[in-house]
Amino acid sequence: MNNVTIIGTGPAGLTAAIYTARAGLEPVIYTGIQHGGQLTTTTEVENYPGFADPIMGPKLMEDMTEQAKRVGAKVLYREISKVDFSSNPLRLWNDDNELIESKTVIIATGATAKTLGLPDEHKLMGRGLSTCATCDGFFYKNKKVLVVGGGDSAMEEALYLAKLCKELVLVHRRKEFRASLIMLERARKSGKITFMSPFTVATLLHDQRGLTGAVLENTQTGETQELVCDGIFYAIGHKPNSEIFAPYVDRDKNGYILVTEFAKTRTPGVFAAGDIADPVFRQAITAAGLGCQAGIQATKYIEEHHES
Repeated sequence: MNNVTIIGTGPAGLTAAIYTARAGLEPVIYTGIQHGGQLTTTTEVENYPGFADPIMGPKLMEDMTEQAKRVGAKVLYREISKVDFSSNPLRLWNDDNELIESKTVIIATGATAKTLGLPDEHKLMGRGLSTCATCDGFFYKNKKVLVVGGGDSAMEEALYLAKLCKELVLVHRRKEFRASLIMLERARKSGKITFMSPFTVATLLHDQRGLTGAVLENTQTGETQELVCDGIFYAIGHKPNSEIFAPYVDRDKNGYILVTEFAKTRTPGVFAAGDIADPVFRQAITAAGLGCQAGIQATKYIEEHHES
């Protein structure tokens, strides 16, 4: 039986692993499909304390993973597909349907990129359509791409791609942008980004080889126009990965897990940390802080309920 099972390896899950490992609990971490979480799709991180110079997101997650391993955490590159938290020990099943029992569980599964829900999106992913500029941007060097979105993530994706692409169009459905002023100004001053608002992608155009362009629709007038491009990058937000935990935790209307008393869920021994429980800040440093809280809470729970 595990003392601590951590689901997810972003800043929250890895910080929880570091704290529980240093407490001698030998935590087991299940990485899921995106080891390192959303920071693996980020370029330069310049707001994480402790680095005088910017650090690349994947490098930060790699270093944090190695730190967790060094102090005693076990990292498994597997997914958790099902849980039953109705009794203790808590029960989980991995993607091979193997049963895992654990005294405590820390949920740090983060969120998944949203799409527009247009026809053919699924088959065009990786064939002209992407949700990760740092993953796929290299393939569009000296080509024309669209970025869809109006928040900080969209600006960051656009700025990254602007360094690689010949032409970049940022499409946003509203006239106003949700992005912070500093990120919006950076995008506007880049000199390589054309803004199209208020427009949305109405149709994805493609042939047998993949995406060829899009039909854009003005959200105020209904006017449409066809735009030829080599790639489209979605940057329109994320959905919390909380579905399998729904019977055992409280969630808000958007699916974020509600916690009380610093990372506690309504199920004893189950804690949540990071973007899965943070619809407001969603920063690496706040995720790490929440992971610290969850790790300490799990340690205290074991001391109070499982040690003689």
